[in-house]
Amino acid sequence: MLKKAVIPFLVGAGLLASAPFAVAATNLVFCSEGSPAGFDPGLYTTGTDFDASAETVFNRLSQFERGGTAVVPGLATSWEVSPDGLTYTFHLREGVKFHTTDYFKPTRNFNADDVLFTFNRMLDKDMPFRKAYPTEFPYFTDMGMDTNITKVEKLDDKTVKFTLKTVDAAFIQDLAMSFASIQSAEYADKLLKEGKASDINQKPIGTGPFVFKSYQKDSNIRYTGFKDYWKPEDVKVDNLIFAITTDPSVRAQKLKKGECQITLHPRPADVEGLKKDPKLQIIQQPGFNLGYIAYNVQHKPFDQLQVRQALDMAVNKPSILNAVYQGAGQLAVNAMPPSQWSYDSSIKDAPYDPEKARQLLKAAGVKEGTEITLWAMPVQRPYNPNAKLMAEMLQADWAKIGLKVKIVSYEWGEYIKRTKNGEHDINLIGWTGDNGDPDNWLGTLYGCDAIGGNNYSMWCNPQYDKLIKQAKIVTDHAQRTALYQQAQQLLKQQVPITPIAHSTVSQPLSTKVEGFKVSPFGRNVFSGVSIEQ
Repeated sequence: MLKKAVIPFLVGAGLLASAPFAVAATNLVFCSEGSPAGFDPGLYTTGTDFDASAETVFNRLSQFERGGTAVVPGLATSWEVSPDGLTYTFHLREGVKFHTTDYFKPTRNFNADDVLFTFNRMLDKDMPFRKAYPTEFPYFTDMGMDTNITKVEKLDDKTVKFTLKTVDAAFIQDLAMSFASIQSAEYADKLLKEGKASDINQKPIGTGPFVFKSYQKDSNIRYTGFKDYWKPEDVKVDNLIFAITTDPSVRAQKLKKGECQITLHPRPADVEGLKKDPKLQIIQQPGFNLGYIAYNVQHKPFDQLQVRQALDMAVNKPSILNAVYQGAGQLAVNAMPPSQWSYDSSIKDAPYDPEKARQLLKAAGVKEGTEITLWAMPVQRPYNPNAKLMAEMLQADWAKIGLKVKIVSYEWGEYIKRTKNGEHDINLIGWTGDNGDPDNWLGTLYGCDAIGGNNYSMWCNPQYDKLIKQAKIVTDHAQRTALYQQAQQLLKQQVPITPIAHSTVSQPLSTKVEGFKVSPFGRNVFSGVSIEQ
């Protein structure tokens, strides 16, 4: 019997000619679109950050099935909800190991202490770790979980109880989201004692299918398959590499050359060419997403409804759809996609009318030649394949009504940070649904609690907020739908955003890749994925 030897780790490696009997390590290279801001999922809200951490390094109590919206057990094998809907008791999985790396070696398996640390860090600003590493948790606070979770208790090593102030109809779905990824309390304690609490965001430790190895900003992230993963059948590659490639055309070329086996977000113009390549496969499906324009209502003159109405009716959406989405988009008129339950199909756009828009601006006291800034994303996202082109088209549209538009952009992490701080006048942004619940759109993006988080319009309407909060505490589907539809009508009337499009998602990958499933939430999940070498 021939002896096996392991080839040293090679990105995109073939067999070494000098070692004919060697068995190559399986390497999967993913051409990603940007550098993550960090590796602590609780701190972030973008798919770039979640792909690099939550979907590789971490697990959650409940999780979404791969390629679907159904919630399945994760680090909790089961849970019970009290009759009043205010307490959730989770039974934790036995024998789950944390990663062993050159910077941390765990002495115990996952238990209730890890759940308590993860959520108390988000709940309690006075806990020692939070004081040592002061951070914000935008998703947690945007969804009001910081005020609704009153207590997280350890009943025993394998049982945890959450107590809520009010009913949250989407609580289990919320806990399956990336921000709720479970951290190691033991690792956090070690960092705290060493005075290195911030390392939790640069050197992650989780229970997920891949172990973090290294990160070079704007270049690559390297992981190895976790051999002790609690679901071993999901770890099918030895090495996972994120090759960070911001240019979509370069990503497409790397895919064609075999330098990566999976990429994302091809330009619409590139899709047909990729489809013709016999070495590639393209998975296409309707996107659970929305690309939109957000008006910062805390900046003048956008605090005036007339001004927002004028900007909205001056946007030539069909032209943008043709040029930017190139047949791979659906015109959006509402604040969430039509496939989301409770969507109000009676909502219509104001007619395209530049002349009336000019009159509205004049009535609002906005002078001809007024300068405004329009912020354009530097990256390609599923909901917006070309923000730069969209910004240029909007610049031309709004020039027709007398406005002078300056286009602004920053590196993606900086862009998100600055727009959350409200530095922009208007920005291009979008969203891919996270959990299948309407609150993930109507609360997370436009609610008062989401200002400073994902509410880029900085818009807070008490009537609207009352409706969405009422909808979240009732469990009857019809009642929730009625409340959410009222909220959608009000949001449309107040114009904090202009919806542009819902894009079709095109996922290109090598024919050698097996088991990859497109997430409706726009995540890139590599557990269960294998590659023919």
